[in-house]
Amino acid sequence: MSLPYFYASRPADGVLTGAEAKHAHVKRINPGDRIMLVDGAGHTAEVTVRECTRERVSGDVVASHTEKPPQPQVVLVQAVPKSERAELAVDLAVQGGIDGIIPWISHRTIARWSADKQDKQVQKWRNQAVASAKQARRAFWPEVHATVTTNQLAERLRGAHAIVLHEDATTPITDVEFPTDETLYVLVGPEGGIGQDELDLLGAQPVRLGPQVLRTASAGFAALCAIGALTSRW
Repeated sequence: MSLPYFYASRPADGVLTGAEAKHAHVKRINPGDRIMLVDGAGHTAEVTVRECTRERVSGDVVASHTEKPPQPQVVLVQAVPKSERAELAVDLAVQGGIDGIIPWISHRTIARWSADKQDKQVQKWRNQAVASAKQARRAFWPEVHATVTTNQLAERLRGAHAIVLHEDATTPITDVEFPTDETLYVLVGPEGGIGQDELDLLGAQPVRLGPQVLRTASAGFAALCAIGALTSRW
């Protein structure tokens, strides 16, 4: 059985404080238990707990490890789903191993975030990403970037390697030539789909994932699984 994961800025110190110590206490971590400390940047430490209070958890480091990031790095550009599907989209992407997430307000996005609420909504995605990364026992935690519009995204993708999942695409994902040392951007459109004018503006390669039409919340996860099997990520 895998060990419970907790965030520590310096895992090798074998110490938790603040909210993470309180979380460990609530989870009834006791002296003698083993936990895993992780900084989200590839460093982990397995710790045997000696002391556990609401304010501080400390223990002896049994083993430490530095993990290399997977290649190629994959960033999900996720058109903002309706509220009930947004956290699911983030959760599944993190489980699938995503390295970064960009919330995207596309031309046909139904769920619109007003300017004064964007920071709050992005923070919800970040909180979900951290929770999912712990649950998935990940050493690397994905960054959730600021929201972009289609025009902003087009500028960001200029010269980058990007694919867009599209049900009318003729190129299957198995025929895509993936980069080995560059970031791959995977675009997932909204419930309303992506129009040809938007495809032309973004310049990403349309790719067919499979015979089924997937929901916007699950398409990213399915693509990550395919990419993992087709590259050295897995």
